Amino acid sequence: MDRRSFLTKAALGTAAAGLAAPAIAQDTPKITWRITSSFPNSLPTLYGNTQELGKRISEATDGAFQIQAFAAGELVPGLQAADAVTAGTVEMAHTVGYYYWGKNPAWALGSAVPFGLSARGMNAWHYFAGGIDLYNAFLAKQGLIGFPGGNTGVQMGGWFRKEINTVDDLKGLKFRVGGFAGKVLERLGVVPQQLAGGDVYAALEKGTLDATEFVGPYDDEKLGFVKVAPYYYYPGWWEGGPTVHFMINLEAWNSLPPKYQSLLRNTAQAVDANMLQQYDYENPLALKKLIAEGAQLRPFSAEILSACFDTANEVYAEMEASNEDFKTLWDSIKAFRAEHYLWAQVAEYNYDTFMMIQQRAGKL
Repeated sequence: MDRRSFLTKAALGTAAAGLAAPAIAQDTPKITWRITSSFPNSLPTLYGNTQELGKRISEATDGAFQIQAFAAGELVPGLQAADAVTAGTVEMAHTVGYYYWGKNPAWALGSAVPFGLSARGMNAWHYFAGGIDLYNAFLAKQGLIGFPGGNTGVQMGGWFRKEINTVDDLKGLKFRVGGFAGKVLERLGVVPQQLAGGDVYAALEKGTLDATEFVGPYDDEKLGFVKVAPYYYYPGWWEGGPTVHFMINLEAWNSLPPKYQSLLRNTAQAVDANMLQQYDYENPLALKKLIAEGAQLRPFSAEILSACFDTANEVYAEMEASNEDFKTLWDSIKAFRAEHYLWAQVAEYNYDTFMMIQQRAGKL
C-alpha cells in the first residue's frame, strides 16, 4: 500500500468515526426521569426494588438514562403515586393497582384480588396469557402504561389479638384491611379499618383494633406486631400473588427512543423476578425470628376460607354486571385460573407436598 492510499483510507476512517459519534448520541440521549414509590425507604424489598430499576437502567446506558427514585411521601403520598404520574408530576411510579380500586375496581385486577392467582400464575397470565396488554388497555384510559415490577408471593393473613376459628368469630372484628378483602369481609361481619401504618401498633395495644394485615414475615418482623397480636394467620387469601407495577406516563413513554423503551420494559421484567426471589430468600429467616419472639402460627379454617370464597364470588358477579372494564379483565383471569390450577395440582403440588413432609420429618 502506498503512502497516498494509506492517508486517503485513514482520512475516510476518521470521517466515519466523526459521523458515528453523533448518531450514537442521538440513539442514547441524556434523559432524567423521576419515579415515586408507594413504599417507604424502610422496606428494602419494596422500595429497594424501586431503586433497583434506576440502578440497572443507568448501568446499561452509561448514565445517559437516569431514573431518580423517591420514597413514599418525599414527592407525593404513597397512595397517590399513580395519580402523580397521570398528572405528569413525575414520569413513573412503583405502586400496586389495588390501591386505586375505589376509583374503579378494574384497577385491582392487574395486581391481586381475593382468591385470584398465585405469583407464578400472575406472571404467566401477564406475560403469556395477554394480561399485560389487557391491563394496559385499561391503564391507557388513565394516561398510563404499566409493566409488572415485583411480586411478594402469597401474603400472610395478618396479626390477631385472639384466635379466629369460625365465621361467627369474624363478627364485629375490627380489622385493618382494605381493598377487596375489606369489601368481602364486611359482608361477613368484619368492621374494616383504615389506619395509617404508624398508628396500627398503638391501636392493637390499646384494643381499639383487633387485627391487622401487612405483607409477610420479612416486612412484618420490622413492625413488632407480634408483641401485641401474637396470632399470625395464613394464608392471605386476598393477595395470593400481588403484582407491583411500574406505571409510566403514556406521553413520556411515547417520547422515549425505541431502544430505551425496550430497555425499560426488559429491566422491569428483571426487577419483577428480583423482588420475588428476594422474598423467597428473606421470608424463611424472618419467620423463624417471629416464632422465637412468640408468634403463634394459625391457618384460617376451611369454614372461613369457604365462606370468604363464596362471598368474593358474589362481589365479583355484581361487578361484572355493572363494570365492563372489570368484566373484560376478570373473564381473562378466571379462564386462565382454571387452567393454571389444573396443572399446578399435578406435578408441582405433589412434589412440594412430598418435600414438605421430608422437612417436617427432619430429613432436609
